Amino acid sequence: MIRLIVLAALLLAMACTLAAAHAAVPAVATLRIATYNTSLYSQHDGGLIRELQGDSAHARKIAAVLQRVRPDVVLLNEFDYDPAHLAADLFQRRYLETAQPGGGEPLHYPYRYLAPVNTGVPSGLDLDNDGEVSPPSPAADEDEAARRRRGGDAWGYGLHPGQYGMLVLSRHPIDSAAVRTFQLLKWSAMPGALRPLDPASGQPFHPDPVWRQLRLSSKSHWDVPVRTPGGTVHVLASHPTPPVFDGPERRNLARNHDEIRLWREYLGAGDKPWLCDDQGRCGGLAGDARFVILGDLNNDPADGDGRHEAIVELLEHPRVLRHPTPRSDGAEQAGLAYAERGIVRRGAAAQATGDFGPRSGTLRLDYVLPSVGFGYAGGGVFWPAAAQPEAAIADGSDHHLVWADLRW
Repeated sequence: MIRLIVLAALLLAMACTLAAAHAAVPAVATLRIATYNTSLYSQHDGGLIRELQGDSAHARKIAAVLQRVRPDVVLLNEFDYDPAHLAADLFQRRYLETAQPGGGEPLHYPYRYLAPVNTGVPSGLDLDNDGEVSPPSPAADEDEAARRRRGGDAWGYGLHPGQYGMLVLSRHPIDSAAVRTFQLLKWSAMPGALRPLDPASGQPFHPDPVWRQLRLSSKSHWDVPVRTPGGTVHVLASHPTPPVFDGPERRNLARNHDEIRLWREYLGAGDKPWLCDDQGRCGGLAGDARFVILGDLNNDPADGDGRHEAIVELLEHPRVLRHPTPRSDGAEQAGLAYAERGIVRRGAAAQATGDFGPRSGTLRLDYVLPSVGFGYAGGGVFWPAAAQPEAAIADGSDHHLVWADLRW
């Protein structure tokens, strides 16, 4: 009996020791980071502000998805930029910070970053090579065709400055002084740039004086350092042009490729004196920096119109973490429905992030790509199957929110 009592006491002491040791190990911190092309844009200057001042069912659905997923950091693509940040204020105050039907608790982001983009900004040049330089401001009698010609001569296609802008929201402080933007970087500065050619003549589509001034980014490329409890994370945000809506010269195809390639260059080793940001600082990202590439990159690894090697080479970059590709029931369901109509994906149907209609079907265009040094704790695409209740809030955009949970 005494031996049994002694043995029980020893076992109890060992259990207490193990429990104390386990309690001394802190829980592993995770960071939920997401990207979402919200389609919160207007064809008219100030249109998004007016929409958000009313009761926008569209914005309520976008906010509801964010309230369900609750990312710590999120990039919103296609969120119109205005210099006074009125749209961002309205979206946060009237939509995110108000519980939405189908959503969750109100969601507050104390930190954000937004800045001008190239879309809709007049260039003063004939960028679409139609023989005319569009005026910087609309005429009183401007028709729709003239509006679109003016958009074609903007640095990035758009019908007003700031259309299809970007917005970063964060629960953690943003190091605004260290942000780098590449809105003004010239396309011709990139070594080996894919200069568009006229296939009929074999000559450059843009004359030399225009090519030397043409900006690479159709919107902008941002490096936004976020100070998380685990350390600084560089949010690398962009929204390259779709590789379509051009002519036989395929200038958008080439631009999409090189906009994606810019991140590969930014992560690469060696001096890059050509890679200068809008503040005049040159060179890429430090080799020991942790980052997450976010955005609607408008390029699928296997399907659609893009030059697939651009995104494949980014996915396989040695500084990008290998992790499971996010999937969803809704993507698989939509892909199977298109397959029955003869639109078959080469890639896995469940990995798509948006539905782009009968011409293109479903594609994987939206990415959350963390750097090595993180642990991948999971992730997904908010695209419920049609029968699920959450599907009622998932149709606010033709894209779906993509997120990843990262461990330090």
